[in-house]
Amino acid sequence: MTDRTARNLEKVSLGEILGLALPALGVLAATPLYLLLDTAVVGRLGQHELAALGAATTIQAMVTTQLTFLSYGTTARSARLYGAGEKRAAVGEGIQATWVALTVGLVIAVVILAGAPWLTLWLAGDAVVAAEATTWLRVAGMGIPLILVTMAGNGWLRGIQNTRLPLWFTLAGVIPSAILVPYLVGHIGIVGSAWANLTGESVTAILFLICLARMHGGDWRPDLRIMRTQLVMGRDLIARSLSFQVAFISAAAVAARFGAASLAAHQVLLQLWNFISLVLDSLAIAAQALTGAALGAGTSQLARRVGTRVTVFSCGLATVLAAVFVLGYSVIPGVFTADGETLSAMGGPWWLMVAMIIAGGVVFALDGVLLGAGDVAYLRNATIASVLIGFVPGVWLALFTGTGLTGVWCGLTAFMVLRLGFVVRRFISMRWARAGSSALSGVTDDRSATGTA
Repeated sequence: MTDRTARNLEKVSLGEILGLALPALGVLAATPLYLLLDTAVVGRLGQHELAALGAATTIQAMVTTQLTFLSYGTTARSARLYGAGEKRAAVGEGIQATWVALTVGLVIAVVILAGAPWLTLWLAGDAVVAAEATTWLRVAGMGIPLILVTMAGNGWLRGIQNTRLPLWFTLAGVIPSAILVPYLVGHIGIVGSAWANLTGESVTAILFLICLARMHGGDWRPDLRIMRTQLVMGRDLIARSLSFQVAFISAAAVAARFGAASLAAHQVLLQLWNFISLVLDSLAIAAQALTGAALGAGTSQLARRVGTRVTVFSCGLATVLAAVFVLGYSVIPGVFTADGETLSAMGGPWWLMVAMIIAGGVVFALDGVLLGAGDVAYLRNATIASVLIGFVPGVWLALFTGTGLTGVWCGLTAFMVLRLGFVVRRFISMRWARAGSSALSGVTDDRSATGTA
């Protein structure tokens, strides 16, 4: 334990939290914004090319979004070491996470490159679209190991409470991609989009690797014991991520059954919720880094005080966001559509979304606290239970009772309320600190393997 670190964490301020959260928000938002540009550029080529891009990016996203444990799991371990005053060991966690990223990424890339024609045809159901999607995927698929290296880089840098470098590295890749994509697509078609993506991913991954090389002064050899622990945390986080996908895919499927206006309204509401989630998730990243450091620097009570403080600030931000959406009820929907039927369908779900924002202020922050403590098995079980008990019955009940989009969003709200109950109960019990210590057992004993022997 380091007394100085403990004292600093005792006095963590809103400015320090935002200093971690705002750059993290930039990282979270940069790629979705670039993908919007990419979609707009490819869309000018025609319907088949746009459909091909949708199919190919869906396949790639289905793989990479399941591997976010390389960010979140690495942050938990790295933050614990950083809080204990072992910065070199915390950086060393990045070495092992990078080995995992390269190994897993190469295996997935080979599978994607070999199976692209069958995967794209299965998803698109059209030979012409599948052929275009395969061309895109066989170029962009080479970047999968680079994407995973970037995830690992975000993880260990967040762990040492540096979210600014990941932002600069991300922008250093996204900006060239954004400049290249109109030129390349205009000259070589849809495959130009893939090359632009690969270029940006390469720049960002190389910058993370250079940073890792400069900060790490120890052994570069793979440590199977540490990598195995990271993969165990990954297993739990993948199961949790899959349960989220089940929830939102089911919501879209049921919304579609009530007609085009219902599905259009759901799409607008979902995109707004995704934006809100990005904002609140940036504070969750700050909570994760600070909680892990608190557990490494002091006692579980110190971690609890840090977690409480971050949660209070997150609730304040959620209240402001909720107020914006309450006041903007008659204005914001009109930005997205002028169709009267679609606007009408948003009426009831809008207020449910506002309630979800308020609950999300607590849920996202405490998710970050529990992730920072390494309590991923509990989060996995809580999320799956919330889907099975609250969301799935609520959403499919909406289909059978004919309550429309409002019924669908009642299911989503039930999902969020159950998550709220689970994380609040866990946080109050303090079992997360003990479970996290067990899940991260041996972290501070791995110093010889991470360069601090």
